[in-house]
Amino acid sequence: MPGNIPLAERMRPQRLEDYMGQEHLVGEQSILRKSIESGNIPSFILWGPPGVGKTTLARIISNRLNRPFFTLSAINSGVKDIREVIDKAGKIRFFDSPSPILFIDEIHRFSKSQQDSLLGAVEQGTITLIGATTENPSFEVISPLLSRCQVYVLKSLSREHLESLLQHALKEDIELRTRKITISESEALLRFSGGDARKLYNGLEIVVNSSDDQELEITNDLVIKRIQENIALYDKNGEQHFDIISAFIKSMRGSDPNATVYWLARMIEGGEDPEFIARRMLIFASEDVGLSNPNALLLANTCFDAVRKIGWPESRIILSEVAVFLATCPKSNSTYLAIDKALGLVRNTGDLPVPLHLRNAPTGLMKELGYGEQYQYPHDHSGHFVEEDYLPEKISGTRLWQPAMNSREQELLEKMKKQWGKKYKY
Repeated sequence: MPGNIPLAERMRPQRLEDYMGQEHLVGEQSILRKSIESGNIPSFILWGPPGVGKTTLARIISNRLNRPFFTLSAINSGVKDIREVIDKAGKIRFFDSPSPILFIDEIHRFSKSQQDSLLGAVEQGTITLIGATTENPSFEVISPLLSRCQVYVLKSLSREHLESLLQHALKEDIELRTRKITISESEALLRFSGGDARKLYNGLEIVVNSSDDQELEITNDLVIKRIQENIALYDKNGEQHFDIISAFIKSMRGSDPNATVYWLARMIEGGEDPEFIARRMLIFASEDVGLSNPNALLLANTCFDAVRKIGWPESRIILSEVAVFLATCPKSNSTYLAIDKALGLVRNTGDLPVPLHLRNAPTGLMKELGYGEQYQYPHDHSGHFVEEDYLPEKISGTRLWQPAMNSREQELLEKMKKQWGKKYKY
């Protein structure tokens, strides 16, 4: 019965032409689209936030290429299940026929031994592996497996994509189209979805099912009221995981140690991976504390190592200590802003030549050409400093790092003023 199937599942696209978003991967002339159309796809990993179409894309590719499709979930599958699927895949593959597709959802949750069990089948072409993950594969997927797979990054859906999905559901869904439903305000639905198509459809379904009227006008107030009444249903399937880690990080950024340990406790009680929490704190130490207290990065890195060695339940104490420390640290994102500004400059100016005096001169010819000739060695000068041009001539004097308003960086600012005040206008 359609009524027993969630709206998100009913609206799952079956064809590449109906797939919403990820134009950089599946749009005309894109890299993955070309592989699909050629019929020769590599093993690959889809990395992106929840609800952006990772599972859907894997199914569409399987249907498009008319290949057998096996699926496993890393949450409830072990090495035995993997070997059984590989054995089945090997038996149904004949001669030079394309390999069956094995889709593994949440592949980042597989242990090393589970991932190891995939290596031979992927290497020999017994299966074409498609993995889906919300976590950075560089951290969560073992190097031998990662080296055998392409990694494609999926993006959160834009407002335009989400608006299109809403209208498509009202027009095409077998149940919604039997009623006169209008969306006069969509901001609340979009906000609750967070770029997640599944959460968008779950929210829409909750609001629609809250009324038996054939005519229904959906407003922001109605959405907020209905979803808050059904928050447990709305956050099914563990999607609240992402909201809680967001609250945890924002509490640390806001320098509130009480809220920080509360959200930490919520994650611990929910069975969150301690390494996931420690990794987020390690990123936070650099991104949000930065130069205001450089020891934060050292402590967060030590925390990550300790958590790896100890595990639950003792890791909760280490995580709490470092979380409270980070929350109470002065905050600075000056280095985060500096590297993003520098990256923007690089993209806009291209590969500017390295000044001759900064170039390496390992050969006689390079020395004859003047490589490194006029370089001034700072240690030969008073205070181990000499004013020199270290940027390409075209962007000389460009200031990328702006010290933040904290005591540590204000000390650095005074030093920069003395050394570089005229050149960089500190």
